[in-house]
Amino acid sequence: MPGMPNGKPAGKPCIQLLSDFSCAIFGDPSRPQVCEKFMPEEDICGKNKEEATTILAFLEDYTCTTNTKSP
Repeated sequence: MPGMPNGKPAGKPCIQLLSDFSCAIFGDPSRPQVCEKFMPEEDICGKNKEEATTILAFLEDYTCTTNTKSP
């Protein structure tokens, strides 16, 4: 990930995320494959930005390597 050589830690915004929530490197060959191949689905993205933020925050917290909580 350009600007994040060790990857994006859970709970931290991507350094390439702009203030309007668009990707600064969209379409750039340096954009990671995981981002390039991501296909939005309602289970992950919800029905709107608010739902997406809530769902993604939960998933990041749940999958964080320092997470000690159970679902």
